[in-house]
Amino acid sequence: MRGFKLALAQLSVTSSVTENLAAAANAIRKAAQAGANIVALPECFNSPYGTNYFKDYAEEIPGPSTSALSEAAKENGVYVIGGSIPEKSGQQLFNTSTVYNPEGTLVATHRKVHLFDIDVPGKIRFQESEVLTGGDSLTVVETEWCKIGVGICYDIRFPELAMLCAAQGCELLCYPGAFNMTTGPAHWELLQRARALDNQLYVAAISPARDESASYQAWGHSTVVDPWGTVVATTEHGPDIIYADIGTC
Repeated sequence: MRGFKLALAQLSVTSSVTENLAAAANAIRKAAQAGANIVALPECFNSPYGTNYFKDYAEEIPGPSTSALSEAAKENGVYVIGGSIPEKSGQQLFNTSTVYNPEGTLVATHRKVHLFDIDVPGKIRFQESEVLTGGDSLTVVETEWCKIGVGICYDIRFPELAMLCAAQGCELLCYPGAFNMTTGPAHWELLQRARALDNQLYVAAISPARDESASYQAWGHSTVVDPWGTVVATTEHGPDIIYADIGTC
């Protein structure tokens, strides 16, 4: 691994795709100006998160959101791990992350493998599988800094995916994710530290900022954990960009 600076952009997400893309582009620009080599965005960075929103906001790839990410990566000369968007492919919908190199080239696509189906009586019921189709592939991105494994949110709960990435030489796992106000306080940091310590690698989890008026409220607290299981960067629940020097110690 060569040392590099990682930035996690915890973005406010609105009902306007145009506003969300502008916020993402601005965050990527700001992070690059601060010296970041890789910038990661949150799950569903371009649209509200919810089963009732996926169909209306779904885009094909390439499309407006992915084109904006490609342009931002190229303009700023950084890798962009593009959180995720609702993807339309034929008659199916996926929760999909796209990754771009500093030339703006799409170098990886990850479709969320483990769909978020949860029913905690009296607290939360959410069933992604009512709308989305799960992916079926491991995603590893080769960069000049290190190999990076990409998962999305609920994927982090499955240690086998992280182990497979580690077996392929990944030294950083990135999980755009939108844990909620029930699962976030209980498991968000715990799972990141577990995956990092299990596999002796860095783990980054990137959340949207919390919108207390939304039907689904994200926990926030985007975080980077080192291979010792130590939190090396984190934030609260508002909009923010956090930075971590990876592989420099």
